[in-house]
Amino acid sequence: MTNALDCLDTPSLLLDRQKLKANTRKLLHLLREKSDGVKLRPHCKGVKAPALARLFLAEGGETIEGICVAKTSEAEVMVAAGITDILITTEVIGKNKTDRLMKLAALCPDLKVVADSRALVENLVSACKEAMLPQPLKVLVEINVGQNRTGVEPGEEALQLAQFISQMPELKLVGLQGYEGHLQHLCPASERERLCREAMEKLTATTKLMRDHGLAPEIVTTGGTGTFLTCAAAEGVTEVQPGSFALMDTAYTDALAGAYENALTVMTTVLGVYRDRIVVDAGLKSLSTDMGFARPFKQLSAQGSEDGLPLAHLTYTPGGDEHGILKAGQDGTLPDLKPGDRLLLIPSHCDTTLNLYDTLYLSEPGQEVEAVPILARGKVQ
Repeated sequence: MTNALDCLDTPSLLLDRQKLKANTRKLLHLLREKSDGVKLRPHCKGVKAPALARLFLAEGGETIEGICVAKTSEAEVMVAAGITDILITTEVIGKNKTDRLMKLAALCPDLKVVADSRALVENLVSACKEAMLPQPLKVLVEINVGQNRTGVEPGEEALQLAQFISQMPELKLVGLQGYEGHLQHLCPASERERLCREAMEKLTATTKLMRDHGLAPEIVTTGGTGTFLTCAAAEGVTEVQPGSFALMDTAYTDALAGAYENALTVMTTVLGVYRDRIVVDAGLKSLSTDMGFARPFKQLSAQGSEDGLPLAHLTYTPGGDEHGILKAGQDGTLPDLKPGDRLLLIPSHCDTTLNLYDTLYLSEPGQEVEAVPILARGKVQ
């Protein structure tokens, strides 16, 4: 434990424990209510902290199947923390990567990877042979359901790759992955749902094709924070992979009409108050901009709570690496702030903002602040 919020330096990354748990419980409730036994496999590429992954597992009980990560290096961090049911959702190829993967797979029989080409499968087979892996490596065929990033084409091409994998004694074909990432923030919601159903038809048809040819995928995994309920309703889907729901950011808040609370904020200090602007100490090094700019939220009270002045009428823009600039809204009025006041900003993209920090601070009214190391920060290999 560390001291209260008013003793933390800035910029600092804060995570409201109550909001985090409320968001997780809300999603789990919706999933249990709207689907027939579909599991949650929360994507932890955003939170990057084993302590938060364990929180998901504790909250979810039987509804949570395990976790996802994007990269082998993230999986290494999670395995070192005792989490072993992990799906790496990005293809792993190349000797440096597969050597690390084999070490993890030897420790974790439930480690799973995805593949979308014969070349990648052959690379995995060679790595398994060289490492003399004690059990077959679990593999899912990744199919392209419309994002046009990675993934083999659905239907016959996916079937052929699945059959190829199933012939390799070093590998165990366990299912399919299809991620409609291009739809997560799409508005209006009706269009997002319509296109998601089209994407799920590709996944469902490929699943059925595999079963018709004697292959029985035990895992069909898909879905993000913006689409998971539509995905969970698709025939054959066994698990969904949302992750940002727990933290939230302005991009998802806007797309989902505030369905979840903004648990993640950046605490910043006012450096100066001028005629037409307020300057704070959180700039490009503290808040990512790939999904737009952060949004002012609230002033912190003298007691370090969120009971201070609302700031939603202000706008934030980066003022360089170390500075941010807050300006008035349409009424042209700046709030009565002074140098040294501390404010909360809501990041526009939680994943890439969190990756800028070594530590986040879990806060809860009436409790001490808990420092949580972001152990997978910078783990992009």
